[in-house]
Amino acid sequence: MLYERWRVLSSGRRKDLALREFASGRRWTFGELFDAGAARPAGRGNVVTATGSSADFILDLLAAWRESKTACPLEPGQTQPGFAPPANCVHLKSTSATGGTPRWVAFTADQLAADADNIVATMGLRADWPNLGVVSLAHSYGFSNLVLPLLLHGIPLILAPAPLPEIIRRAGQTGEPLTIPAVPALWRAWHEAGAIPSNIRLAISAGAPLRLNLEQTVFTRLGLKIHNFLGSSECGGIAYDAHTTPRTDEACAGTPLQNVHLSINFAGCLVVRSRAVGESYWPEPSGMLGQGVFETTDLAELNEGKIFLHGRLGDLINVAGRKISPEIIERMLLTHPKVRECVVFGAPSRDMERSETIVAMVAGETREAELRQFLLERLPAWQMPREWQLVESLPASGRGKLSRSECRRHWQGRTAG
Repeated sequence: MLYERWRVLSSGRRKDLALREFASGRRWTFGELFDAGAARPAGRGNVVTATGSSADFILDLLAAWRESKTACPLEPGQTQPGFAPPANCVHLKSTSATGGTPRWVAFTADQLAADADNIVATMGLRADWPNLGVVSLAHSYGFSNLVLPLLLHGIPLILAPAPLPEIIRRAGQTGEPLTIPAVPALWRAWHEAGAIPSNIRLAISAGAPLRLNLEQTVFTRLGLKIHNFLGSSECGGIAYDAHTTPRTDEACAGTPLQNVHLSINFAGCLVVRSRAVGESYWPEPSGMLGQGVFETTDLAELNEGKIFLHGRLGDLINVAGRKISPEIIERMLLTHPKVRECVVFGAPSRDMERSETIVAMVAGETREAELRQFLLERLPAWQMPREWQLVESLPASGRGKLSRSECRRHWQGRTAG
């Protein structure tokens, strides 16, 4: 189904530019890309892996589609899963493992196509605004926003060798209108380097929370609206902020994508229903995912058609029987002018009556006493972090995410030593 759709699209646009590598200058029209994909060996076995950020990723994927094999995109250093995919599966995605161990999600062709259809229709992706590929093609975000729009909707793709500010500047010098899906850490780095070009027609941010101050500052200085996008490896796109002006509430994730239906379950978590929801976790299915429904662990509320996120169920910190989402404390800390980044999490308390201690890891030019006073003026005393670690920077994954579990392990290792 996917390869036939690609065949029809490419035959109708044979002479139009489809793919370009920014560093090497190599380029392919839709016709040339189809011919190259048709000649690409699929290898042995029923799983084809695709890695990297070059045209080879696209060609390996097309080989898998052509031979009706399962495609398995891999991040650098990631190993192929050692199990057979389900019979109706055409694609395996790895979750981001923000909260712990990654899991594999199986998808059918219809589910992949539905995700691309929803994203293109909701965001208004256009063939005359090529995508600049700076995020991982193997990650669900890059795959759904860069690869599938190219192969199923004819949205041209320019592959950048790295997301460095100088490369973004050079992309701006071409003058051609661009769509750039990126993560908040990249938007911040480009903004601080003065590298965001004026020829961006559509700016998208996903993979981690987009901080309100960054969104508002970029809009004020450049007139560019960065559109917040919420998605998940298990179900693709969920919500999108299509407004042309910045949000006023950082918790707002936008409104549901077209053909995506949202609700809140008894635990207060977001439930996603759409044709793009994955078939199942594999090889260990779960009742949280399947039959068009994904029950997330994101605490959320729906208000006037908008989705507001309030952290994750498993991240709640239990302080003497009262529970607090770490994101509430993080958002308040990030309003301090000297705080660049922060992560808040719970750790076992020495005081048995408290259950957990609130820990804050903060990157910025400030002191613990100053941060304590700042929060005391804005939050109840019981929500005050008791443990602090001031660092130069916080580690971010290639997907632009700060991992609470990784920061917790780092802190526990430090305190144990």
